[in-house]
Amino acid sequence: MIVTTSQTLLRTASLDDLDPIVDLHSQARTAYYQAGGLSEAELTSPEARSVRREMWMRAVQDDTRTVLCAVRESEIVGILAMGPPLEADLDASAVGQLHQIHVRPGRWGQGIGSQLHAAFVQLLRDASLTGGVLEAWERNSRAQAFYARHGWKPDGHRRPGPGQANYLRMQLVLGPSS
Repeated sequence: MIVTTSQTLLRTASLDDLDPIVDLHSQARTAYYQAGGLSEAELTSPEARSVRREMWMRAVQDDTRTVLCAVRESEIVGILAMGPPLEADLDASAVGQLHQIHVRPGRWGQGIGSQLHAAFVQLLRDASLTGGVLEAWERNSRAQAFYARHGWKPDGHRRPGPGQANYLRMQLVLGPSS
């Protein structure tokens, strides 16, 4: 998939993108988890980076997932990962899971996340799915507000997350395309 806007190219990730993806993910998650009270040491250890790198490698290589990069001026400034839902109570023939959207801190508020979100919605429509599901850390109010602006609603499901805070599940119901 390749989509270009005036400033941003969205393209499918490759293994060549792995280190820049891991760096961006590390920066973004450090920003929101530190804002939620976790220590930098918990977030930036070499072990944590290694786990993230392995996770992204699996995602890029997995035929059931889509990983997109948002690129501006040859720099990866945003990433998206999506695929089938992980929870057994969700119907994979109707719902796709937004596993992650991350935008490089310093690029927040430039519309990159909204472009990635629009690509996610288009991929759902292209697959004839009727909705999406995601999890947001309950202390990440910025992410929750972003998703609420895009029509997502909490569905009441929670699971334990870091820092004695839960992940909240949110769902998006797609209306007819215009």
